[in-house]
Amino acid sequence: MAIRSGKFQDFVSEPMGDKPIIMVDGINEELGAKLAAKGFDKAYILLGQFLLLKKECATFQKWLKLSYGASSYQAERCALCLLEWCYTFL
Repeated sequence: MAIRSGKFQDFVSEPMGDKPIIMVDGINEELGAKLAAKGFDKAYILLGQFLLLKKECATFQKWLKLSYGASSYQAERCALCLLEWCYTFL
């Protein structure tokens, strides 16, 4: 089981609202800037992509790595964070 960071816990502990993309676990400033440049500036927009990919973590991780240069670690952290948020709030 993955270790849950403070950033992860903070994100999944409350509704998403209008949080910026860098609030999602696994998304740092550099990756966040790449995502924002293509329109993924808010966490809920990234969640939309995750849902379009049917909450399939492997598919989402591949998309994040190939499209935005995320590392495997970043992609995994981000996918797990969004999946846990979905389990909690959807």
